[in-house]
Formats: sequence, C-alpha cells, structure tokens
Amino acid sequence: MKLIYPAVFTPYFDEGGYDVSFPDLPGCTTSGDSLEEAIDNAQDQACRFILTRMDRGEDVPPASDREDVELTEEDDFVNYIVLDMGAYSDAHAQKSVRKNITIPSWLNAYGEAHHVNFSRVLQDALLHMTQDPQQGRE
Repeated sequence: MKLIYPAVFTPYFDEGGYDVSFPDLPGCTTSGDSLEEAIDNAQDQACRFILTRMDRGEDVPPASDREDVELTEEDDFVNYIVLDMGAYSDAHAQKSVRKNITIPSWLNAYGEAHHVNFSRVLQDALLHMTQDPQQGRE
C-alpha cells in the first residue's frame, strides 16, 4: 500500500541541500545534500516512522492536504512524498508473524484463479485501517 504525505522542504542555499519535515508526523525530520537525496531520505524516514508506530500498535496519523500546510520560511515549499509501505516493509521489517485466516471457498477459488497474494491483501487492508481506525471494527 502506498501512502502520500506532504513534506516541507527548507533549502539551505549556502550548501545546496534541504531540511525536510512532515507536519503530520511529529518529530519526523531529515535532510539531504541535494533535492533528490532529500526526497529519498524523506521517504525512508517517513516509512520508518510509520512502521515504528504500527509496530507499537499505534494508529497512523492522517495526511493533511498540501494546501493546509503552513510554511514558516520564505523559501520553504511543500511537496508530496509517496511512501511505498509494502516495499519498505519487505526490505526493512524485523519479523513476520504467521496468521491463519478463514474465508469462503468461493472467495478462495477466485483469489487463486487470479493469482492473488492473500498475505499482501491482508497487509494492505490492515495498513489502510491504521489511517481510519474505525473501519473494519465491530
């Protein structure tokens, strides 16, 4: 599952790099010596931040609209950062936990016929629920 968060980029012109912060992810900051490096570092840091929260059983903060982000410096700008949580988790997650589930046979047949990765579907659904804590709960 992919998440999108606005990030504030603050250039430091004397060196050509950028500081990056996420208004919706308190304390999640990073930097880079170029715009490309700052974006890469921002993706990595934000994914780590969210994965850590989820590991603790905490909800993931919802993302603000880009237009709602307030800038404090004249040269600051906002850019959306795309977080591929599935790829990041595959590459960096410390452990996996096996879960057995029960689904109707017709749904299983459909999934197998369409080569569905059932684990990925469950992971994506649970990740989506972290952004809307009331969804899927009885």
